[in-house]
Amino acid sequence: MSAPPAGTPSVGQRWVDRAPRPGLDFAGTALGIAFFCLSLTPSLLPRPWYVQGIVSGVLSATGYAIGVVLGWTARRLVRWPVYRPGPDARQLAWRILGYGGGALSAVFLYQGSRWQRDIHVLMGQQPPAEFGYLGVPLATVVIFAPLVGLARGLRASARAAGRYLGRWIPAVAARVVGFVAVCALFVAILQGVVANGLMAATNAGWHWLNGQTEGGAAAPSAPELSGSPRSLVSWTSLGRWGREFVSSAPSVEQLRGFAGHPAEQPIRAYVGLQSAPTLRDQAALAVRELERTGAFSRQVLCVITTTGTGLVDVRSLVPLEYMYAGDTAMVALQYSYLPSVISFVADRDRVRAASRELFDQVYARWLAVPAGRRPKLVVFGESLGSFGAESVFSGADDLRDRTDGALFVGPPNASPLWGQFIRDRDPGTGEVLPTYQHGDTVRFAGQPSDLSVPDTPWSPPRVVYLQHASDPVVWWTPRLILHKPDWLADARGRDVLPAMRWYPFVTFWQLTADLMFSTKAPPGHGHDYHGVEGIAAWAQIVPPPGWSSERTGALRVLLSGH
Repeated sequence: MSAPPAGTPSVGQRWVDRAPRPGLDFAGTALGIAFFCLSLTPSLLPRPWYVQGIVSGVLSATGYAIGVVLGWTARRLVRWPVYRPGPDARQLAWRILGYGGGALSAVFLYQGSRWQRDIHVLMGQQPPAEFGYLGVPLATVVIFAPLVGLARGLRASARAAGRYLGRWIPAVAARVVGFVAVCALFVAILQGVVANGLMAATNAGWHWLNGQTEGGAAAPSAPELSGSPRSLVSWTSLGRWGREFVSSAPSVEQLRGFAGHPAEQPIRAYVGLQSAPTLRDQAALAVRELERTGAFSRQVLCVITTTGTGLVDVRSLVPLEYMYAGDTAMVALQYSYLPSVISFVADRDRVRAASRELFDQVYARWLAVPAGRRPKLVVFGESLGSFGAESVFSGADDLRDRTDGALFVGPPNASPLWGQFIRDRDPGTGEVLPTYQHGDTVRFAGQPSDLSVPDTPWSPPRVVYLQHASDPVVWWTPRLILHKPDWLADARGRDVLPAMRWYPFVTFWQLTADLMFSTKAPPGHGHDYHGVEGIAAWAQIVPPPGWSSERTGALRVLLSGH
């Protein structure tokens, strides 16, 4: 038998050449697998398997993209003068990556299910079945494949544009211009078609929702409540959450039952978006409503900044009404009907303007009351409302000078005053529960016992920030992409797994997913502050004469079923 012609590939070589190729970049696949494994590590909140699959898909695509870029860069910067891997070596590398990556992924899937079980138990929830995590790889592929396909489509379009432009300009410049042009067109489509379309649909949906009435809400008859027959603000103009706010006030009988002595109907004033044409007019109308109800003769006057939709968290405020047997007044105005996330991204200046307009006008009228007869003036805001409420003030001195106390709940990480207090915290204290200026005015708490830290005198006026260690609203920031935060460099908070670690890109996307479910956490965790924290905070900020820890406990028992 004659020998095969020189240069004819061997049978083994032909088999290697015919072997199916994965169609993926090697470096990108390796880093994609690594990101998939890291995506299964614990973050702040528990999540179901399908949400984990979305997170893993996004992170796998992110790792793949980074790997492709790094591999492309390395191939152009590093030359192989002695050895260049051939088909056999490449095939072996892919097999090692396939078997090793598969085994590593299986280990992390199993451990990820155990971490999720630990998070559920830590927050007092029923753990999910571990076999549910078998659906994570499938959900990952469903997310990963379209993202990679989109990226490849953009790359092909950019190359085609470069070749076309190369007829008239140098090749290098043509490729650059083509890439920039395709990216700009893609961004324009996202902004002009997708984003604007979604915003229009969101506007229409939430505008319709704002016109609805929460089940059981009815126009009040008590003159102390906005929307009543004697009110300057019509019931229909209040919006959904304004109607819910004024109609959910506790009755005089309920307040009397807890106080053990005569009580008053608490004042709740609210001005909706449709109640007046501008923020200034809304605030002026709110002040007139306070004057009509006699709010400036009550013991406590609370100025509230709502969330984006106009929602007021009454569960955090009703303790104040019970503590003072209804001798209180609360006022709020609606500046938007969009959810807080959209309001924060699209028009955060409006919440600042609304907060300042309302407080400044109420404060000016409050100053006109003789000093000995003024009510205690306190400020409240939750979530985006906290961001807006604190923006009225320049610092701790301003809060002391113009208020008798403040309660800020679940402040977003971008809150400037909160950030100032965190950055300037006393040396040796952590970011989760910092101490600022020895706790003289401002204190941070995740649970009631934290309010007694530090064990030093706490003279009024007092300012409290409620922030759970597991609240992604408090800790999410774009800086997580590349910067390790202090709260993950210190000891973990009480409701955060010790196994949580910071990883570039990974932690950012994990907390982004946590944001979507932050209000679904059990009370006392995540962005749910409907537990006992608010009762304890108000008892520290503006306690009535003769108030005791026993009364705080009794109020906690009473409201625990609400």
